[in-house]
Parts: sequence; C-alpha cells; structure tokens
Amino acid sequence: MTLDLPTFRPLESAPTFGLVIVGDEILSGKRADKHLPKVIELLAARGLQLSYADYVGDDPARITSTLQRAFASGDVVFSTGGIGATPDDHTRQCAARALGLPLALHPQAEALIRERMQDTARDQGLPYEPTHPDNIHRLNMGVFPQGAQIIPNPYNKIPGFSMGHVHFVPGFPVMAWPMVAWVLDQYYRPWFQQAAWIEKSVIVFGAMEATLTPLMEALERQFDGVKVFSLPSVDHPEYGRHIELGVKGTPELVAHAYPALLAGLHGFDAKLGPELVRS
Repeated sequence: MTLDLPTFRPLESAPTFGLVIVGDEILSGKRADKHLPKVIELLAARGLQLSYADYVGDDPARITSTLQRAFASGDVVFSTGGIGATPDDHTRQCAARALGLPLALHPQAEALIRERMQDTARDQGLPYEPTHPDNIHRLNMGVFPQGAQIIPNPYNKIPGFSMGHVHFVPGFPVMAWPMVAWVLDQYYRPWFQQAAWIEKSVIVFGAMEATLTPLMEALERQFDGVKVFSLPSVDHPEYGRHIELGVKGTPELVAHAYPALLAGLHGFDAKLGPELVRS
C-alpha cells in the first residue's frame, strides 16, 4: 500500500488528536504506561483533547497496519516508542513501509547524532572515533522515511521525526514529553483554546442508566456538539452506588445544556448529590 507523502498542510478545521503507544514492555506489564495521562495533560493545557489511543506491541505487521490507519486518518497522531536502533525497535521501518517509502539517513539527524557522540566522548575523556562500528550503528537512529522532518530532542539531541501530521518520539518520557510539547507549540498553536471544553456533572442516586438514557439522547439532539455522559459506580468510597451524569462541550454550549439536564432530572424519582465541574 502506498499513500501520498504526508506534508504539513495547514489544517482547515480543528484537529483530532490520537496517540499510538508502542512496546511489548507496556502490554506485558513490565512497565506502566505514563504517556496516555501526560499527553492528555499536554493537550488540555492548550485547550485541546485526545480522541483515541492505540496500544501495540513490538510486532512489525501490527505496527505497520496501525500506522497505515494513522496516516490515512488525516488526524494529528503522536507515536511513542520503537524508534531506537536495537533489534526490537521497528517503528521507523514500519512507518516507511506504511507509506511505501524508502528509508534514508536524514542529514540534520546525522549531524545531531554525531554532535551527541562527540559530546559523549568528551564527557568520558575519550577521543571521538566517527568510524568506530558502534558510532556507525548509532547513525541508524537518524534513518527515517524519506521526506521526514525532525523533532528536536532537548534531552540528548537524538531527534524524533514527523511525516505530515504523524509525529514519532522515543518511548522515554523524559525525552518524549518535551518533544510532544514542542510539536504542539510549533505546528498547532492556531488551534489552542479554540477547542477548549469543560464538563459539568451531578451525582445521581437511586436511578438506573436505562431510565436516564432517553433524557441523554434528547439532550444530544437538542444541543448539537454537546456530549452527554454517564459514569456508574457501585462501590465509590464516598458516594457508594451512584451515577455521575453530565455534559461536556464548549463553555457556551455547556452553559445551556447543563441546566436542561438538571431540569430533566426533576422528572425522575432520584436524589441529586454534589455537582462537579472540570475543565
């Protein structure tokens, strides 16, 4: 499968954000994923939100198919992990395969990696040997799909890369998180705050989700763009069995939809508890 080479075309509408988290260590439980909550936090700080996340192990076929979907989606997608140069790192190769493109050593990435190797040699009091086999191998970390743009790495200079609106960063949080922040600030600043959402909800006691569903459906029909949500709990330490029922959307929409939700609840034999606001 060959896709058109992705480019940084200006987005005509607010972007949808996705996340791909690569690594057997996450799926095996050897390491707990920290990227999902952090990316949500980085987006929220800019008035944006994450729409979906995919977890995939170190299987080249699965990584390739996952990235094919990412490239074809037109969404802004961050991919973490698997861009190193060890045998279990496949993301760079899979990105190229997903796009039907060759791999090539990126000149700017090469310069940065060589700079990092010189820094390391200097710190260790050793001479820099550019032709040493280890140093030649390290250049593989700068081999990206042809046409890639680099993402600077403030931690150790070893860059990530972008193909259009799909952005590839390392699995190490200390590197990945500032790189994600840089991409957001560099390319998507025009959308900051424009998609800011808030949510308002109320704790409902003594009601069933099935009973509340018609009210939820009516609210979404009445207020286009608002999402109505229901979060049941059977063993909450403070509220016990209850449903958190709420609406989320732009502040203007929520300001109209939430009073309508409260008014609709008056028709049910249910007790209302605390009201919650999140932004």
